[in-house]
Amino acid sequence: MARAQTAFLARRDVPSRQSLQQAIDGLKFKLVLDDGYAPFKSSGYLPCTWDGEDAGFDLKFQEVDKATQSEKVQAVLGDRDVAIALRWGGDPREMVSALVVSAALAKNFDALVHDPDRDQLYSADDLVGKARAAASEL
Repeated sequence: MARAQTAFLARRDVPSRQSLQQAIDGLKFKLVLDDGYAPFKSSGYLPCTWDGEDAGFDLKFQEVDKATQSEKVQAVLGDRDVAIALRWGGDPREMVSALVVSAALAKNFDALVHDPDRDQLYSADDLVGKARAAASEL
């Protein structure tokens, strides 16, 4: 799996920290977002805790430039005008954390999640499954 994904959302659907944490909790994952998460303000490393251990990843909010997106993304982007770039390193906990956040965004906030390296779109169910599979290996 690539080490980056982009979640596309409508600006009105970008969740607060509390809403995003509730969505994660609703998916029954052991991930806790740092209190420093702030929509449109957070940039760079986002500390998280997975089952008591450090598990953060890089996060960046951007405006969507439709012209730079693949045809596959352009065809389904709709009114999603915010891109949240999620990147992680080699630590499996970082990957799980990013997958869980992507899954929560897709399932609860109508995010379109895209793997730019493979030009692949993921459904919320795909992401939940990937996150559960990766978490089971921790």
